[in-house]
Amino acid sequence: MISATFLKAFAASAAIMLALDLLWLGVVAKGFYARHLATLLRPEVKWAPALLFYLLYIAAIVIFVVLPAAERKSLGYALAMGAFFGLAAYATYDLTSFALIRDFPLIVVVVDLAWGMVLTAVVSGAGYWAATR
Repeated sequence: MISATFLKAFAASAAIMLALDLLWLGVVAKGFYARHLATLLRPEVKWAPALLFYLLYIAAIVIFVVLPAAERKSLGYALAMGAFFGLAAYATYDLTSFALIRDFPLIVVVVDLAWGMVLTAVVSGAGYWAATR
């Protein structure tokens, strides 16, 4: 059975994650990614795999970061472990792409890793806040 704490943390994390990442990808960094990954980007987003990613990633944040932070009653733990989890998760894509895809831009790796850390730390903080209310 899924706990009320998990559901509160998931809902808050999802709201913040979607708002921030859609703002980042759709407005703030849209030109950056278009400029550096022009030959790799689809003209239209495939929403089903994107939605599946968000569901899995947010659940993982809640399970591996938010709930342990709530047990410790530590926002600092949520933020620090969220940043580390974001680094590890985004590195899975970015470093693999850099290793395997010809001419994958290093600047994209650096920016994306930084974004993954910041985004996941903020999402973890929001999830922690909701889980402890």
